[in-house]
Amino acid sequence: MSNSADSPGTGSSPGGRRLRPVRVLTVAVFALAGLIFFTSFNTAKGTNIRTDTSLLKLSDLIQERSRKNGELDESNAALRDEMEALAERDNGSTAAEEKKLAELEKSAGTQKLTGEAISVTLNDAPPDATARLPGYPEPQPDYLVIHQQDLQAVVNALWQGGAKGIKVMDQRLISTSAVRCVGNTLILQGRVYSPPYKITAVGDPERLKKALSASPAIQNYMVYVNVYGLGWKVEEHDEVTLPGYSGAVDLHYAEPVG
Repeated sequence: MSNSADSPGTGSSPGGRRLRPVRVLTVAVFALAGLIFFTSFNTAKGTNIRTDTSLLKLSDLIQERSRKNGELDESNAALRDEMEALAERDNGSTAAEEKKLAELEKSAGTQKLTGEAISVTLNDAPPDATARLPGYPEPQPDYLVIHQQDLQAVVNALWQGGAKGIKVMDQRLISTSAVRCVGNTLILQGRVYSPPYKITAVGDPERLKKALSASPAIQNYMVYVNVYGLGWKVEEHDEVTLPGYSGAVDLHYAEPVG
């Protein structure tokens, strides 16, 4: 009987020497590395996959679209002012009709509005915030950021307090405005904002502040302000001018398929 080292079998070389497992593994690793290199080269086609500036991040695209939307709003506002000036020069309406039109425009939020006001500023808590009061758990990341319902609570309370007009950041709200948050950013009428968020309302400051204090949603928010350090600042202003709404007024809605 021959020795097992000399027996033919799987892994034996033609000269009778068995290939060591380490050598087989080494050959396999180099073969796999070559395949990965070829695949990466074929995918990149000569570009730097990690740093090529032509591959914009999604956040860059969002910011660029937000900037363009802002420019379009400004252009739309200028065209609207020009159109209204031409209509005023050429129309033959009566004083009563002009007054009624002005009241409708004021209610719609398309004209500037000046008066006493308050502003409310909301901001995220520090990322290293801890519970400031005993009996409360250490914060989850979700506790430390402004949410859509927080902004909506402030806007709703201000309307309930008799606000004649409201702007969020630099945009006037109208009846079809939607305050929406995605992650920790605010999307308002096609434009993107980051905290801190400032909401300004023209109206009786005392009534507006009372409405804020009476809101259950804001009372809940104030717990997070006191415990985890979410930002909250209310300021009174003797006179503020809100811009007229300058965006599109067409309604967009879903339609059934087929």
